[in-house]
Amino acid sequence: MTIEQITVAGSGTMGRGIAYLALLGGYHAVLYDIDPRALEAAKSAIEATFKTEVEKGKLDAETARASLERLELSTDLEASARQANVIVEAIPETFQLKKEFFSQVDLFCGEETILASNTSSLSITELAGAVERRDRFIGLHFFNPPHRMKLLEIVVGERTSEATLEDAKRLAVRMGKDSIVVRDSPGFATSRLGIALGVEAIRMLEDGVASAQDIDRAMELGYNHPMGPLKLTDIVGLDVRLAIAEYLASRLGPRFEPPQLLRRMVEEGKLGKKSGAGFYEWNE
Repeated sequence: MTIEQITVAGSGTMGRGIAYLALLGGYHAVLYDIDPRALEAAKSAIEATFKTEVEKGKLDAETARASLERLELSTDLEASARQANVIVEAIPETFQLKKEFFSQVDLFCGEETILASNTSSLSITELAGAVERRDRFIGLHFFNPPHRMKLLEIVVGERTSEATLEDAKRLAVRMGKDSIVVRDSPGFATSRLGIALGVEAIRMLEDGVASAQDIDRAMELGYNHPMGPLKLTDIVGLDVRLAIAEYLASRLGPRFEPPQLLRRMVEEGKLGKKSGAGFYEWNE
C-alpha cells in the first residue's frame, strides 16, 4: 500500500513526536486533538524541534520548511480519518479510552487504512476487537522522545495480516527507525523488561539497599546502560510506570506488583520530571 497521509490522534508528547517523524519521513501529517490550544502548543513544539535539528546541523533548513508545510491540525475526527492511510493513536494509556477511539474512527476511514496504537502495554488483539478491519490493526510503540529514540516496537495481534506488518516495517524505515517485531503479549518486549528492572530498583530503594543515585550508577557504569532505571522512571512518569505495573501484575502475576513507595509517591504528586520531583529533583 502507498502511504501518503498519516493521522496522529493526541497532541501530547508522544503524539507531537510521532507527527514530527511522519513529516520527516515525507508524509502529510494530520495531528488531531479535541483541544485546539493543545494543537497549537504541539505545533510550536514541532517547529522548535525542527529549528533545533537545523541549528545542530542534523537537518537542512529547506527540508525543515518543506516538512512543516505538510503539517495539518484538526479537531474534526471524521475529517482527520477520511483520507488517512495510517492512523496512529497516542491518547492516554487507558484501555476504554483507546477502545472507544478506535470504534469511532473505524466508521470513518477507508478499508485499507492501517489502525495503529502507540500503547506501551495494552493488548493489541483486545484493542482490535473494537474495529471491523482487525487484519489492518497493529501496534506501533514509539519511545520518548520519539525523534531521538532509535527503536520502533511493532506489535502483531492475532489477526494482524502479513501485508500490514510489511507496511509497518516500511513506515519504520521512512521514519528513520530500527524496528523489532513482537507477538502481542502483556508489556510486549520493552515494557515488560523495563518495568521488571524499574520496580526492582524501586524496591531496592524502599529497602534501603542504596541511594537512588547509586542504584542508577550501578546500571550505568556496571552494565553500560545510558540511564539508570530510577532516572528513567522519572522521565517516563511515575504515574505511567504505576499504571503499566498494575496492568502487568493483573496479567502476569505478583512479580510485577508495584512497590508501596511507587504508589505513595504518585499519591503525593511526585510524578518525576513532569511534576518537578520524583526520585530526583528536576529544574528547568
